[in-house]
Amino acid sequence: MSAGAAQAREHLEGYREHLTGERNLSEFTVRNYLDDLNPLFELLEQQGIESLDRVDRGFLRRYISWLMSGRRIREGRARTRTGHERASVIRHLVALRSFFRYLMARGVVPADPLWKRGSRQSRSLIPKTERLLPRVVDQEAVEQLLSAPDATEGMGKPKPPEIQMRDRAILELLYATGLRVSELSGLDLGDVDLRRRVVRTVGKGSKEREVVMGRPAQEAVERYVKEARPRLEGGRRTDALFLNKSGGRLTKRSVQEMVKRYGLMSIDTKVHPHMLRHSFATHMLDGGADLRIVQELLGHSSPATTQIYTHVSLANSRKVYLQAHPRARKDAD
Repeated sequence: MSAGAAQAREHLEGYREHLTGERNLSEFTVRNYLDDLNPLFELLEQQGIESLDRVDRGFLRRYISWLMSGRRIREGRARTRTGHERASVIRHLVALRSFFRYLMARGVVPADPLWKRGSRQSRSLIPKTERLLPRVVDQEAVEQLLSAPDATEGMGKPKPPEIQMRDRAILELLYATGLRVSELSGLDLGDVDLRRRVVRTVGKGSKEREVVMGRPAQEAVERYVKEARPRLEGGRRTDALFLNKSGGRLTKRSVQEMVKRYGLMSIDTKVHPHMLRHSFATHMLDGGADLRIVQELLGHSSPATTQIYTHVSLANSRKVYLQAHPRARKDAD
């Protein structure tokens, strides 16, 4: 192993603690950051880099070129391909930049404008990529999806009533609030104020916010809490809002699988919880909500992140116009 690669690996545990303790990132996010540094160690070793001081602008150019057209990636037992997609390259560069900011702050590498927050030197090296519009479920399909737990046709063995009430409450709450699936699964009973129709949650970066819910979500959650949750909890005491059949906290994975199952059953579409978050934001903007309000409800730190939903809203408006206006086809030709 080259001295540079060995030096970098020496600081991984401290970096992990920094991500977990100082930045309050989830275990899943921390694991992704660390995994995305593996190509860096590979290239440091391949090129025999003896010191991290030599990871400069020239090295970054070589690193990007190698990621995009030189690195072999295993896709299965017998299949490999060469080069990462642009989105993957960007993700690896973000991890590298974060790691070197940490090293610079600890005095491991000298101060370099390349790593400073907001520096355009490192940003300019990141390849441009198309920003794909998020997938949304239209309002009519959402109504079908929300009603799916109450249906029995196509579900095989009927679900127990307490599971049906729980699932309906989850779907209603995801769409009514735009919560991330991790935020929803982490909710405790005390986080929901049904009288005020408010949910308190802790999002990315340990930022706390309150989101409101409509009456259908309020009624679904209230019915679940009063009628279904006590049956699921049994003799096991827990603060978790949404419970599994054993009385424990419902996991993110279980919520994802549940949403997917109801999506296929009701609208023949693979729906994931984040699609309901996208749909929440898009439908709010379609209804005339202010962008800043939607930003606060979603827990975005920057309005630029929320801005993508205005493009979705405009795209939907154009689609509706072309379908509905009597002279739209002629205008579009």
